[in-house]
Amino acid sequence: MTSDEAPGADDGARKVGPLPFDVTKAHQARSYDYLLGGKDNYAADRAAVDEQIKIVPNLVFTMRQNRAFLGRAVRYLAGEAGIRQFLDLGTGIPTAGNLHEVAQAIAPDSRVVYVDYDPVVLAHARALLDSSEAGATEYIDADVRDTGTILSRAADLLDFTKPVAITLLSILHAIPEADDAHAIVATLLDAVPSGSYLAISIFGPELLPAETGEALLDNTRRTSLQQYTARPREQVLRLFDGTDLVEPGLVPVEEWRQDPGAGGEEKSFLWCAVGLKR
Repeated sequence: MTSDEAPGADDGARKVGPLPFDVTKAHQARSYDYLLGGKDNYAADRAAVDEQIKIVPNLVFTMRQNRAFLGRAVRYLAGEAGIRQFLDLGTGIPTAGNLHEVAQAIAPDSRVVYVDYDPVVLAHARALLDSSEAGATEYIDADVRDTGTILSRAADLLDFTKPVAITLLSILHAIPEADDAHAIVATLLDAVPSGSYLAISIFGPELLPAETGEALLDNTRRTSLQQYTARPREQVLRLFDGTDLVEPGLVPVEEWRQDPGAGGEEKSFLWCAVGLKR
């Protein structure tokens, strides 16, 4: 998750202040937990989500398909792609099918570093550290924009001379324009070698009627700690600069390597893709 930058950052480094623990405002991680049927949420989270469902009736479908995309992408990365190291940013509250559980079910020696900046996630971090005996997991309490801290601390567990899969699922739309999501992703990709992967899911304004998308963004501005930013398809593609997209390319989350027989009429509003670093 992201938090507000601390004032007085004048040495060129990203500086961030603590994420406020405010139960009177909705929070992305807690709202996502509610949408997935979890219990680590508060009245403000539930009220905001219930309002949002009235605006976008496919919100529950979208978030559950995002979780399903995580599973399919990680199974591809740990299986077909042979990746054994994962850096997951904007982890969210632990629930069933966490990244390390999916990866280590295929490759028990997988090493996973989780990154988030939410006190609720931090309180549940032990669930993210329940690794297989052959593998390892670590949790870093850091803002996704603080790439220097993240990469330095992740290097304690991950070997950045070998391929790493970087996952940023449903987090980059919480990065304000002023913080340059493209530069954040580019910095992370620069730290990993050729043969690494980048997986992203992100709100796609083209996937909703314009008035509906604006109403959803207006709701988050009124009710949420995070202020979401819609990024159109061409901007999402730019996040994958320096990579080759794995088939089927940039598609809605439910369409990425969809499980046989899983198709239906309902559609999500999140773009997703997996790219292989050249």
